[in-house]
Amino acid sequence: MSTALLTDKYELTMLAAALRDGSAQRRCTFEVFARRLPDGRRYGVVAGTGRFVDALAHFTFGEDALAGVADFLDEGTREFLAGFRFSGDIDGYPEGELYFPNSPVLSVRGSFAECVILETLALSVLNHDCAIASAAARMVSAAGGRQLIEMGSRRTHEQAAVAAARAAWIAGFDGSSNLAAQHRHGVPALGTSAHAFTLLHTGPGGTADRAAQDESERTAFAAQVEALGVGTTLLVDTYDITAGVANAIAVAGPELGAVRIDSGDLGVLAGQVRRQLDDLGAHGTRIVVSGDLDEFAIAALRAEPVDSYGVGTSLVTGSGAPTAGMVYKLVEVDGVPVQKRSAQKGSQGGAKESVRVAKPSGTITEEVVFPAGHRPDIEPGLTARPLSVPLVRGGEPVAAPDLKAARTLMAAGLTSLPWDGLKLSRGEPAVPTRVVAAT
Repeated sequence: MSTALLTDKYELTMLAAALRDGSAQRRCTFEVFARRLPDGRRYGVVAGTGRFVDALAHFTFGEDALAGVADFLDEGTREFLAGFRFSGDIDGYPEGELYFPNSPVLSVRGSFAECVILETLALSVLNHDCAIASAAARMVSAAGGRQLIEMGSRRTHEQAAVAAARAAWIAGFDGSSNLAAQHRHGVPALGTSAHAFTLLHTGPGGTADRAAQDESERTAFAAQVEALGVGTTLLVDTYDITAGVANAIAVAGPELGAVRIDSGDLGVLAGQVRRQLDDLGAHGTRIVVSGDLDEFAIAALRAEPVDSYGVGTSLVTGSGAPTAGMVYKLVEVDGVPVQKRSAQKGSQGGAKESVRVAKPSGTITEEVVFPAGHRPDIEPGLTARPLSVPLVRGGEPVAAPDLKAARTLMAAGLTSLPWDGLKLSRGEPAVPTRVVAAT
């Protein structure tokens, strides 16, 4: 499916004007960066560069797409688009890499004509995926090694749900309930059951009394265990949670895999359920909690006997920061730096590179952004790791997305932050970004 119309009209009107005045073929560099992190965030996480490169391969204008723009584009522009394929170069931060204010997350080089029409595609992918990955990383940090399941598919657009699951997996989530994410990206599929399954087994007398509730639960639990085995997860809070746990163990036995709590005071209930499970001999039965969790709620549950968290709405909406705030700016024309100077929306001109400076212990001290090809000296005793990698050369991808490598990079990034950088409280970015001006 073509991705060419996943764009804004003004990109094509700029293209038409540039073709008309002869400037369309001038060599340009555009960069994607965030001027600042979302309020309260101390770092960002790159996700989506792989999806962008994949989408770029389908950025072509077939007959249907050309018919859709014929009412406002002249014949010459339509002819250009009919044969269009991106032929430039792209470098970028690999997925799973941390970013900070002014990090050149993506650098797109080619003619003005072929670069300018990629703005919306690049930003729509990166602003979404980076926002989700950044929120997910905070949750991973708060969970302290406990399992995290992405469960937000029902709270967002159906295609955004797949991208969100992919971004959360990069950031360290253990899996997703979304089957398309498993099929397309290899994200492990994880899930439990719904209250509807228990209610389905209500007898003819309804669930007006405790005996009827118990019968409904036990019948439902028995059917689930028979189908999925005792390693399954039973949802125990449809009626009374204490009775639900007792029914679960009565049906499945003390080898039951897990129980899930989806409502109420999760911290208090987790403690009660753990004690009840232990009293019933189900010492290995895990406790899964869900229900409007975010990184703050997860952190608040660190001291409770919770084994796994299911996170939905807060994750797929970026937990209060649904966009990464990234922009796509022209920084160089025919090798000459150019920059926007408007108040609060200025940009540093010229193509840039970056390194991340760290102590011998691995703790990051700063990120340095500098004019391409002019790497500054770094203080002796510190290491400086280049951040961008080649993604596209001559219009062809040179690196396939590797989500396992991205997860490894993300985990290493979190351990390299100063301790303050992992705090959930508001504060400055975890490390400063030093932008070296062109001389």
